[in-house]
Amino acid sequence: MPSVDDLVADLVSRDDTAAEAAVSRLAEQGEAAAPAILSLLCSADAEHRWWAVRTLAAMRDPRIDWLLRALGDSDAEVRAAAALALAAHPDEAGTASLVRTLSDEDNLVAVLAVNALVKIGDVATPLLIEAFDGVTRRGRIQIMRALAELRDSRGIKLMMTAMDVDSAALQYWAQQGLERPGLNMVYMKPD
Repeated sequence: MPSVDDLVADLVSRDDTAAEAAVSRLAEQGEAAAPAILSLLCSADAEHRWWAVRTLAAMRDPRIDWLLRALGDSDAEVRAAAALALAAHPDEAGTASLVRTLSDEDNLVAVLAVNALVKIGDVATPLLIEAFDGVTRRGRIQIMRALAELRDSRGIKLMMTAMDVDSAALQYWAQQGLERPGLNMVYMKPD
């Protein structure tokens, strides 16, 4: 069996085939590989950080705090990998960070953050509702999408409000949320 150092060398070799093989082997090593993965997460090279996140995602029980750290990375690809990893390993501890990520300048990162929040489940609803007024327009659309996917009745009031906002995307996701199974009632605004 190759050593952790040998596997890390393969991971950062810029040979994707060797790197993917190293991911699997490092993931099997679990905590024994943790110092090497942390070192890669701290690297100045964004590709090294991406492979570190990729390895964490392959682990059975990754360090969620490290994935959350990567969610705030300066590189969009690293942030996207972290959001994808958090969707694969949903953890309530990531809810607030994922909600903040919904306003990410990179749309893929924001979409993957929604997917992770949906996997976390209804526990995300209160934070989504609370964050709605304080995020960017893009963030509001992603919040509405998340609420539509979650189908949590606590989001109905916000969805109803969004139906009157001058944004086709917000109206679309609000309507989707109101029409989803479990929420398919007739809602009427009092005059």
